[in-house]
Amino acid sequence: MKHGASRSAYLDWLAQAFSEAERFESLPDGDVVVGYATGYDAADIAPFVLSLRAVFDGPVALVVDDAPELRAFLSRNRITAVDAPVWRGWAPHPVMQRFVAFAGLLGDRPGAALACDVRDVIFQAPPFAPAPTGLEAFVEAEGPLADHAFNMKHLRALFGQAQADRMADKPCLCVGTLIGPRAEAARLSRLILSLAAAPRSEIGGAFGADQAGFNLAVHQGLIAATIQPNYGRVATLGLTPGDRLSFVDGRAVNPDGTASPIVHQHDRHPHLDAPVHARWGGGLEHRKRVRPKSESQKWAKLKASLRRRTPELR
Repeated sequence: MKHGASRSAYLDWLAQAFSEAERFESLPDGDVVVGYATGYDAADIAPFVLSLRAVFDGPVALVVDDAPELRAFLSRNRITAVDAPVWRGWAPHPVMQRFVAFAGLLGDRPGAALACDVRDVIFQAPPFAPAPTGLEAFVEAEGPLADHAFNMKHLRALFGQAQADRMADKPCLCVGTLIGPRAEAARLSRLILSLAAAPRSEIGGAFGADQAGFNLAVHQGLIAATIQPNYGRVATLGLTPGDRLSFVDGRAVNPDGTASPIVHQHDRHPHLDAPVHARWGGGLEHRKRVRPKSESQKWAKLKASLRRRTPELR
């Protein structure tokens, strides 16, 4: 029996994505940091850049827009500015596009990689100490996935109710900080992109699809990774009660009194956000996490949401 080829906007984009990944120039051998920072300017990413350069001298590459002032800021801080791919037709949310860049920039090279969010990450000690021996996945919240509606929603959307139920008792992992051998981080990036094609619809390109693909890949053993507790190498603070966190002697302090080398989502807490900016903002404007959207942006978001809910041709 003859079957026609599968069709979807995501599958068409994915073919482009793997081609684009091959066009990126891999960073030199050794430990590297990569991030995806389109839509941001220097004020948005100054805390990331300045705190990182205080503790890490190695190669860093950020995918950014063609903005002269931003690129000059990156150049002054020895950060490689990388052009974002230009897509033909539909493209997913940047949280999915970033894995194309991560796969290409890391390549099959020796050394370790940190592939992470940019706007809401700061550094308080060298990120690669101790050196990772394999991929590390970091817990972002107390309680299992079942307690986190956002993650369960996207697990159901991408992989179905039964698969989501199977994973409901697993730890909630955050895709915003990935660390490990470069080749393994690149492989995981390609795997997340591939897993998001499962529903054969645009939901695979939505904000949150990255979390779903990452949790499935790790918890189902599709890639080897060690699950690390929160407040170790990485502290993910978005779901931590604010009264359990403090800022002491220039560092964000965890509930257990430690200070993690990598801090994610500090800006969810005003009593951390303000002193972090004062120390690492470089004298630039203090940007708030949530900004008002224009009518055109609201309309574009609504259209994208409706398209994701419309089944593609089977």
